[in-house]
Amino acid sequence: MDIEFDQPIFVISVAAELADMHPQTLRQYDRLGIVSPRRAPGKSRRYSQRDVNMLREVQRLSHEGVSLEGIKRILQLENQVAALQRRVSELTDELSQRRRPLDARIFAAGTAGDVVTLARGQRPRARSQALVVWKPRAE
Repeated sequence: MDIEFDQPIFVISVAAELADMHPQTLRQYDRLGIVSPRRAPGKSRRYSQRDVNMLREVQRLSHEGVSLEGIKRILQLENQVAALQRRVSELTDELSQRRRPLDARIFAAGTAGDVVTLARGQRPRARSQALVVWKPRAE
């Protein structure tokens, strides 16, 4: 049986033992928003393996002399970097799945700010004040 990394299964006493901390320390981190576990229906805290790993990281940073506010900011920035890396990966995948390379595309931008893709050789409608932008193919 595999336990999912983000599944909230540990009660506070077990999470505290796994992180080698006192349960009151975990409550304080939750109040400060450093590590916020999910809540069970009875409002009791439930920690995932990811939460336990974060608690260990908080403890490591704390032993290195980083303040709790500094630790909170570090964790926020790490989460932001991870989210940006996921987005870059998504966009890279999407880009690689396109049929034609982007340098073969022609775009027209109308006066209203709308952008449309034009086929090679196609022109914007007559009497249009559209701006056409393209990148010539390398020869």
